[in-house]
Amino acid sequence: MSTFVLVHGAFHGAWCWYKVIAGLEARGHRAIAPDLPGHGLDRTPMEKCNLGLYVSTVVAAIEAEEEPVVLVGHSLGGLTVTQVAERVPERVRSVVYLTAMLAPDGQNGGDLNLITEDSPTTQYLEVGELAMTFRTEGLREIFYHQCPAEDVALASLLASPEPTVIMEAPMRTTELNYGRVPRVYIECTEDQAIPIAKQREWYGVVPCQRVITMETDHSPFFSAPADLVAHLESI
Repeated sequence: MSTFVLVHGAFHGAWCWYKVIAGLEARGHRAIAPDLPGHGLDRTPMEKCNLGLYVSTVVAAIEAEEEPVVLVGHSLGGLTVTQVAERVPERVRSVVYLTAMLAPDGQNGGDLNLITEDSPTTQYLEVGELAMTFRTEGLREIFYHQCPAEDVALASLLASPEPTVIMEAPMRTTELNYGRVPRVYIECTEDQAIPIAKQREWYGVVPCQRVITMETDHSPFFSAPADLVAHLESI
């Protein structure tokens, strides 16, 4: 049995992992999905949210477990899991990037140049001084174009704003800590939010010991949960 800690990305919450949690538990594993501050059931005010608080939330969940965990970060959650692995490397068996942001030491989310003028997300993304919001009419096209209608409806009800400061916090990693945690990247070839070329660019700069390919959209936790569970179990 393994313990998995599942970290959601921007605009999401623990709710996005419900199929994966059920699948992992059915195979005898333990799965934990914390709501990051300001998301899901967590009511932390937006102005108090930052990457350090995200990291502390996940570290607390990990330290409550008896054994080291497999740490999974989706999308923007890649920034959080990188810093968690740096902080508690002895508690992380491996860190998994699910079509996730992967930045080297000293760079932040903005430095990864994901959002450009010709990005399909631009027409739906609204960036304010405090928070970013994603208009619901763009959710299916960008995040969920291979997902069941009921999951798109769920996301439309539960999606929340994302603090802009998360994209501004630089990664601080060392070979002594982060460098000793095995890294796995799960690339999603049909992703409209993070194009496959961008995913491959990122793990080309920060190499991963293993790359797994899924022919899915940005949200395989909805569109291909059984396949995703099998890949996670293989890790």
